[in-house]
Amino acid sequence: MRREEADVLRVRDALVQVQPDVVLLLDFDYDYAGQALAAFTDILAEAGLPLPHSYAPRPNTGLATGLDLDGDGRRNEGDDAQGWGRFPGAGGMALLSRWPIEAAQAEDFSAVLWRDLPGNRYPQRDGQPYPSPEAQAIQRLSSTGHWRVPVNTPYGPLTLLAWHAGPPVFGGPYQRNFHRNHDETAFWLWHLDQRPPDSFVLLGGANLDPENGDGDHALMARLLADPRLQDPAPHAAGPDGADSSATGHWPDGPGALRTEYLLPSSGIIVERSGLLWPGSDAGHALVWADLRLTD
Repeated sequence: MRREEADVLRVRDALVQVQPDVVLLLDFDYDYAGQALAAFTDILAEAGLPLPHSYAPRPNTGLATGLDLDGDGRRNEGDDAQGWGRFPGAGGMALLSRWPIEAAQAEDFSAVLWRDLPGNRYPQRDGQPYPSPEAQAIQRLSSTGHWRVPVNTPYGPLTLLAWHAGPPVFGGPYQRNFHRNHDETAFWLWHLDQRPPDSFVLLGGANLDPENGDGDHALMARLLADPRLQDPAPHAAGPDGADSSATGHWPDGPGALRTEYLLPSSGIIVERSGLLWPGSDAGHALVWADLRLTD
C-alpha cells in the first residue's frame, strides 16, 4: 500500500471517480493491527475521498483447523482452513464509510457452523458427514465472512448485509465447494426470514451467476426475485467489449459472469446504478448505486 503500486492506485482511482459514501472491499488482506486498511484509507483521503470509519473483523480465510476438511487425506493445506487462504486473513473483507459505523451493534456471523444452517447441504457419504464427523463439528459456513453492520447515515439508519462466498468449483467428488457456495448465499434468505432489517442493502460476492458458469443458478435467481429486495442489474461494457451485467471476467476460464451484487431492500429508491471496470485487464468491476432512503 505505502509503495502505491499500480494495482493499488487503480483501485484508488476507481473509488475516487465513483465517490462512494460506503464501500465494501473484497479480497482485501486482513492484518491484526489493521495497518493495510489504514494505509489504504490514507491513500483515499489524500486523493479526495475521506472514508474515516471502518469495519473489518478477522475473516475465515486461512484460519487453520488442524483437520482434513476436504477429504484428500492430508492436513494443514489451503483447503483445510476454515476458508481457503495462503495465510491467515488472506483475501478478507473491509467496509469503509464516510458516516459512523455502529460497530457495537454489528453482528459477525462468520463463526456460524455450516451444519447449523437449516436445510444445509453439508456433504454426505453413505449417510455420514464427509469427510468426517470431526470436520463437520468445526466447519464454519462462511468462506470469508457474513456481516450485519448498521451505518448511521444523515438520512436515517441503514443496515448492510455483507458476504463473500467461495467459488462453486473444485471441492472433490462430493462437490463440497458447490454446496458450500449455495449455502453461503442461502444463509441470507434464511436470515431475512428470521430478522429482516427495516432498511438494508445486501451486498458482496456470491461467486454465483444466475444463468452461466458453475453453481446452483436457481438459488441466485430466487434471491434476485425475492420481493424484499431490488435488483438494479447495472450494465456496462466489460473487458471483452460486450455490454452486460457481468461483474467478473475470467478470460482463460468461464469468461464474463455476474458474481458481485448490490441489492437494496424494497423500500429504498434506486436513483442510478452502474459498473466501473478499473482497466481493460481488470478481473472485477466496481458495482455502485445511488440510493435514496426516504421520499
